[in-house]
Amino acid sequence: MTGTCDLELDRVEKMANDETVHLVSMANDIAANLSFHANADERIADHIRRFWAPRMRSLLLDYAAGNGEGLSQEIHGALEKLRE
Repeated sequence: MTGTCDLELDRVEKMANDETVHLVSMANDIAANLSFHANADERIADHIRRFWAPRMRSLLLDYAAGNGEGLSQEIHGALEKLRE
């Protein structure tokens, strides 16, 4: 029985990891498209605030608070705005 539980946990962890990878990619794309603005941090944060579900924002913020590997430099300022 333990083996079945372990497999299910592995599947859930993989799904969460896949989702995080996708959110990081989307955040980096948003940052790349808005980074030329003088107020890029605010525009990126506003986009994520308006168009991302609260759960998505929370996952990204949690990931950034951890190691944040793969997040572009441009996204970090926007994430600070989201935390305010």
